[in-house]
Amino acid sequence: MTLPVIHRVTELDLRLRSEPWIFAEQRRAEIDTHFARRVEEKPKLWNGRVLLGRNPVFRGNRFRADYFETGFDGFLAWIDWGFPDSGVFNGFGMGALRCADGAFVLGEMADHTANGGRIYFPSGTPDRDDISGSSVDIAGSVAREVEEETGLTSEDYRAAEHWDCVVTPTAIAMMRILHVASTGEALAAKIEANLARQASPELCAIHLVRNRADLKPAMPVFVTAFLEAQLA
Repeated sequence: MTLPVIHRVTELDLRLRSEPWIFAEQRRAEIDTHFARRVEEKPKLWNGRVLLGRNPVFRGNRFRADYFETGFDGFLAWIDWGFPDSGVFNGFGMGALRCADGAFVLGEMADHTANGGRIYFPSGTPDRDDISGSSVDIAGSVAREVEEETGLTSEDYRAAEHWDCVVTPTAIAMMRILHVASTGEALAAKIEANLARQASPELCAIHLVRNRADLKPAMPVFVTAFLEAQLA
């Protein structure tokens, strides 16, 4: 297995291009059938529009890439079928919540979501709400996902100026540390109270990570790689 590589940058240059995705066009009938089957398994899945990346380049303190718009159904098939188009990557932001006592706070995805049981920082593949002019606004995407999943707003944390981009063969997770002036237990309780008020929250549990012993198999490789580097 190829180990993740981490690039620290201060600038994201992510440009939206109007380009077709040949994979999705050529396998449209198979994708439709596959998505219908997945909806039977998880009825709350929604075929919205998402933004995927191509042509990633790291140079100095900048990360640049091209993005294109496609359907969630094709994106899900690409994942489920083992990433058949190697020229595409899932490039998304993650808000790495870190408390004053050093604890990182992560959420476990609820069963009704596409990634049920996985443990993440607040995140999401960018979509149309993250388009700003001709660019993809990952900072805005992170702020939106953090608020949607945890109820926290930008007034609740201080965002780091840099991004730790964790690169795997199929994904680039752009991690931004969000410093919170409370203990891990206090922040977990605040998020859990917010989840209790929701009819169908995206998260079903909150996890604290203070050392490597707290890492769990349900954490994706890019999350584990980031945390291992932070806790070294």
